[in-house]
Amino acid sequence: MSTLESVASVTTTILISGESGVGKSVAARHIHDRSDRKDCPFVVINCGSIPENLIESELFGHMEGSFTGATKGGKAGLIELGDGGTVFLDEVGDLPQSIQVKLLHVIQEKKLIRVGGQKYIDVDIRIIAATNRDLPKMVEQGTFREDLYYRLSVVPITVPPLRERKDEIEELAWKFLSHYNSKYNYQKEFSPDLLHFFRSYQWPGNIRELENIIERLIVTVDSDIIRKKHLPAGLLDDEDISSEPLVVNKILTLKDATAMMETQLLELAAENLKSTYKIAKSLGVNQSTVVRKMKAYNMNIKKEETD
Repeated sequence: MSTLESVASVTTTILISGESGVGKSVAARHIHDRSDRKDCPFVVINCGSIPENLIESELFGHMEGSFTGATKGGKAGLIELGDGGTVFLDEVGDLPQSIQVKLLHVIQEKKLIRVGGQKYIDVDIRIIAATNRDLPKMVEQGTFREDLYYRLSVVPITVPPLRERKDEIEELAWKFLSHYNSKYNYQKEFSPDLLHFFRSYQWPGNIRELENIIERLIVTVDSDIIRKKHLPAGLLDDEDISSEPLVVNKILTLKDATAMMETQLLELAAENLKSTYKIAKSLGVNQSTVVRKMKAYNMNIKKEETD
């Protein structure tokens, strides 16, 4: 967060790049909340979600009678509503070129004209833009204005995908768990094997995918302990880690490391064998040991089947 902290105190235009779901909007909000504008509006505009025939009036506002269906008395646009604060242009690469010209003028002059209007309106805004698209390539292809690109990317920030930030995964997972436990009034926990999966999975959907998976698990799993086996089948198909060796990528107590290994072994055996007797035989321990450890790890113990 050092780069974000350093740019928070200035009004420089920022372009945040990164894959979908990496947390670009979180980074933008972080900058705003640590700036001198933190008590002023933070207006989020998703440039890709506004229909092209409405985007000009949505961004810049309109005057009464300027088009069929125009608001009586006129209406301020989203950029104007951000006066004094920060305007966050999410997915700025989706802006039509006709709007890119008008946006460039607003950034340069800090003025705008509503649709159907004749007077300039002063706006004191800080622009933060974000995109998951390759804007330099779009500039080469002529689909994004070069002058606007350079105006937006005075300070370029790239947010790496979650798979390149392995050390953040567990911290984020616990944060989301706490949030959704509080939201739904639960007290659920993660098992060691689930945390191991979280650290090993590639997360193509990045932070958004991690958050969605955790919310889904919290509301659908009956047990207070959420385990790897509770994950959606498709997720396990994409990243089958059952055959992977146990990987320890941080310092653990021997007790925690042993618990992680034993949980994975017991769950793998339980998925393939019908009784604790057979599990014990396959693991080379007494049946009483298997029962005791499964109880200790809050694992479901199947009713013994007769041979």
